[in-house]
Amino acid sequence: MTAADDSGSGGWSDSESRQDADSAGTVGRDRLRADRVGPESSADTAVAVEGLSKRFGSGPDATTAVDGVSLTVDRGAIVGLLGPNGAGKTTLVKSILGMVLPDEGTVRIDGIDARERPRAAYSRVDALLEGARNDYWRLTVRENLRYFATVSGVDPDSVAARHDRLLDRLDLSDHADVAVRDLSRGMKQKVSLASVLAGGADVVFLDEPTLGLDVESARTLQTELRRLAADEGLTVVLSSHNMDVVETVCDRVVIMSDGRIVADDAVDALLGGDDTHEVHVASADFDPPLLDDLRERLDLTVVPLEEGARIEATVDSDGLYALMAQLRTEDVTLDRVRTVEPDLEDVFVDVTAEGPQR
Repeated sequence: MTAADDSGSGGWSDSESRQDADSAGTVGRDRLRADRVGPESSADTAVAVEGLSKRFGSGPDATTAVDGVSLTVDRGAIVGLLGPNGAGKTTLVKSILGMVLPDEGTVRIDGIDARERPRAAYSRVDALLEGARNDYWRLTVRENLRYFATVSGVDPDSVAARHDRLLDRLDLSDHADVAVRDLSRGMKQKVSLASVLAGGADVVFLDEPTLGLDVESARTLQTELRRLAADEGLTVVLSSHNMDVVETVCDRVVIMSDGRIVADDAVDALLGGDDTHEVHVASADFDPPLLDDLRERLDLTVVPLEEGARIEATVDSDGLYALMAQLRTEDVTLDRVRTVEPDLEDVFVDVTAEGPQR
């Protein structure tokens, strides 16, 4: 996104932004807002990516950042985009937004081909990239919302009620007439989020939207995103290293590794794998043949303790009961059993360790 000349961190100038938008289809601040839903749009699909690839460099030193990625995002969905550093997720997002020109593949926003008609496609999109949006720091909070609505092609008076609601829900009402430069880092982040939502875009891309927010503010943001998706059909693609935020707010998660998608499913489905059961035993010693037998049949780890041991076994309920029965048969005294449900971080580590399937 474009940055204000008087922002705290610098950025593109307005003229540079317009030039880039005209030449490369960037989501520019001078974009013209087309009809909300064009004749080519699908009733259910907000974003459709097909065979997207991007390479940097040439010859043997070339690097493939995105490798034949295809995905769709339904209207009103909140999709989490995850991946380790260097996985290609930032290049993918910037390719979708037209900030990076892909070598291959197509991007359609509301059914509109983004390369053939960038202005029409990107009039429906806004983004908060790389954890911050450089608002105009000399303007007040409310003036920023009105400004970004205006450059999106929306009469700010027509969305004044929306701005009041955003200010209220993001706890910015008491600071509405305060210059952004006088706010704390967390408050500035909330202004950035509010200005992204100020123009009523159909699709928003949010990179680390909770960066700098306290716990209460992060929860408020999550609630507001869910409300906007449910009540107004807002489509959100959210990238964050905060797995709790992604797990809480997203309907679906896409995980990338080495430029490819390695997992793409509903959050509940990704978390639906086998639980890890910790079986604590009081017996000081194990019969070695018993341990060998258990290791052959089960995915387990034995952790010696000062008294007894802890067995960490990844099994379903039937496997847990069988393990407990065998331990009793071998006169191994059970102390306690604890079930550890997998979280999104566990899933992320597992699927990225496996890498892309070629």
